[in-house]
Amino acid sequence: MRQPTSHTSPPAAPRWRLASETGTLREVLVCPPDHYRWLPTNTIARHTLAEARQAPAPAHLAAQHAELVAALREGGATVHHLPPEPHLPYMVYTRDSVVVTHRGPVLCQLERPQRRGEYAGLLDFHAARGSGFWRKSSAGTLEGGDIHILHPGLAVIGHSGGRTDEAGAEQLAGWLRAEGWEVRLEPFDEHFLHLDVLFCMAAPGLAVACADVLDEDFLRWLRAHGIRWLPVPYRDAMQLGCNILALGGGRVVSARGSRALNAALRAEGLAVLDPELSLFTLGGGGPHCLTCPLARDEEIA
Repeated sequence: MRQPTSHTSPPAAPRWRLASETGTLREVLVCPPDHYRWLPTNTIARHTLAEARQAPAPAHLAAQHAELVAALREGGATVHHLPPEPHLPYMVYTRDSVVVTHRGPVLCQLERPQRRGEYAGLLDFHAARGSGFWRKSSAGTLEGGDIHILHPGLAVIGHSGGRTDEAGAEQLAGWLRAEGWEVRLEPFDEHFLHLDVLFCMAAPGLAVACADVLDEDFLRWLRAHGIRWLPVPYRDAMQLGCNILALGGGRVVSARGSRALNAALRAEGLAVLDPELSLFTLGGGGPHCLTCPLARDEEIA
């Protein structure tokens, strides 16, 4: 007797993978700021709105975002664009909805009601390019700004309960640990929105960090793993000074307003590409938040 034929297609394999924050960036996802506006969903944006600043003009937003895209291309990356949705102004911060790992993309679970709908566009983007997801977050909340893949086999996931909670962080940590990775869960105060407000990788073995705020045990853990950092004071961190993007190959993107840090990065021998991003940092996000790396070369120390 002939068995019925299944017409269910197997899930698509992940197209994109990366195993560090510092390997040479080859492909990256951004979202044009066509509908971007400041929302009172984080401490930084609430402070901006409390100052009664004039809302950013679309042309100025587009010009600043174009500077970021130019920097990414100058660094050698292919830039993909996510179609923006009018009712989702914070789609421009592509870091949070999906994080790409060594096994493929992980669909995150955003906490803020104003951002939850972003998942749909990301599902469509990946499906249209024949790319599947390695995992999909389903426990608690999980946002990409809290996830840092320090180097192959080592990651830290921040959780404040404000965006990523402990359950969401633990679920991703469990998936990575099952792959043989060492993963640290790092609690911090939700005042700081995401861990990438306080910490980001700049190059293999080099980070930038708001050491005055971060727990000393975390800093010792970084040292034990051969990672040193350039210090960023609290005031600069709250202006997204720590929020940088490593391009690999001795290059990094850091907002123009981070003058002291940019000088320190250059003193380390790094080439700093410094787009003007003040209209986005006032809303709570810098170069790290505005980009979702899709593919990087293997890290070379």
